[in-house]
Amino acid sequence: MNAAKIVRARRDPELARIIRSCSLVNADGQAVVWAGRMLGRPLPERVTGIDLMLALWERAARERYRVFLLGAEPAVVRRVAAIAAGRGVDVVGHRDGYWSGGQEPEVVAAVREARPDLLFLAVPTPRKEYFLAEHLAELNCGLAVGVGGSFDVVAGLRARAPRWMRGAGLEWAFRLMQEPRRLFARYLVGNTAFVLLVLREALTRRAPRG
Repeated sequence: MNAAKIVRARRDPELARIIRSCSLVNADGQAVVWAGRMLGRPLPERVTGIDLMLALWERAARERYRVFLLGAEPAVVRRVAAIAAGRGVDVVGHRDGYWSGGQEPEVVAAVREARPDLLFLAVPTPRKEYFLAEHLAELNCGLAVGVGGSFDVVAGLRARAPRWMRGAGLEWAFRLMQEPRRLFARYLVGNTAFVLLVLREALTRRAPRG
């Protein structure tokens, strides 16, 4: 969960319902952690999608869990599959994230037949949430994890922010510098809307009840 997704979920009741139905929701954005503290609902820590994915890869390599990679461009997901396999991960299948509505049954069938313990889905919000909400029961996987743009980072297509920027909650600014045209609305407009939502909630909580 990050600021952009919270703003979107406020405008999309179905997306909000899907998020609430998830077995686990982690804070993928530092702004969400700060907002939790401000509103008196502190979160344990920030856990980004890529950090969670890499940690699960390590566990998968130790425990011999079967992994399926779904999403990103064809060359990117092939590269990520090779990298994961090089780290000892049993990659039982991979597919890019470009499919039409008519191809969706084929995608679901490919995952189901591979019988993965772990499915990593790297497609944008809300597409990944809708896909999992509709097909999770058919996918025959132990755990499905949405990881956004993590494949692009692992494949070297996108750089990750330096550690100090991540610690300061400035990873969004680093990403904006890399892709200003694509991310301008998400970060500048979306972050402003998120701040207003948090301030409104804070003021509501502090207002005297009569």
